[in-house]
Amino acid sequence: MIKGRVARLLQATIVLVIVAYVGRELASQWRAFEALPGRIAVDWLLVAASGAVVLGSYGVLIFTWQRTVQAWGEHLGLADGARIWFVSNLGRYVPGKVWQIGAMGLLAQRAGVSPVAAVGSSLVVSVVNVLAGIAVAALCGAGMLDAPAWALPITAALAAGVVATPWILPWFTRLASYLLKREIAEPRIAHRTVWLATLGCAVAWALYGVAFYLLQLALIGPSGDVLRSTAAFTGSYIAGFLFLLAPGGIGVREVVLQQLLARMGIATGADAWLLVLASRAWLTVLEIAPGLVFLGFARKAAPPPSRSTA
Repeated sequence: MIKGRVARLLQATIVLVIVAYVGRELASQWRAFEALPGRIAVDWLLVAASGAVVLGSYGVLIFTWQRTVQAWGEHLGLADGARIWFVSNLGRYVPGKVWQIGAMGLLAQRAGVSPVAAVGSSLVVSVVNVLAGIAVAALCGAGMLDAPAWALPITAALAAGVVATPWILPWFTRLASYLLKREIAEPRIAHRTVWLATLGCAVAWALYGVAFYLLQLALIGPSGDVLRSTAAFTGSYIAGFLFLLAPGGIGVREVVLQQLLARMGIATGADAWLLVLASRAWLTVLEIAPGLVFLGFARKAAPPPSRSTA
């Protein structure tokens, strides 16, 4: 009990420190922000186009997960897949990240998918998505930063990791079993299925990058290019995701994105922080709103509780 309280206190302290750092940086840019409103002309058509591309990336991820479920010999309709994916996506805003995988597995089981296929497919797509995101960020950002000597072998190791995903998955399965405190059967699916999932996740990350570039054009105008924007956004998103203590990567993603925007020559100072904050609000709405809509429809569709008669 005491250890649990200490762990939660430490987690809260770390998150607060990160948020405080972001707040301090914003405060230091406040004067520049005050000068921005007079010259900001938001292109709402580009903002809408950006949101549409993000929803397209969600569609790719949902289709990829659905195909992974089918590789276990299970059936999951596209509508059920979308509902489960969006609702479980709300779990990423709970500290620990494993809640999203657990929620996806539980909802899939309720839709008639076997427990092994439900949890296993969720785990496969989560692992593959992280590896694909790292690879996309590394490839899009190659040659744009003053990379140290060890960058090339690290990039090669990441590429090898993506190729070796089918052999890495059993290790991640055991790790997930430990974190979730439940037995999870090791995935027994064709390597081709895992590589196709990797391709699907890579396409989704590329769409994310295009969406971020459109948002960038809408707010601060032409600056940098699609590759730089994709590298900055994907790198910051992965950093926030891998920092398990921060729900939704809050704080971590903002710090990393602000630094990458500056290092890649996309935006600095107030412009960078404007883009950072706008992207957080933009993506949070696009991540949470669909899940809440699906939850609302689920409540309306649920039958009323039966009353027992005496």
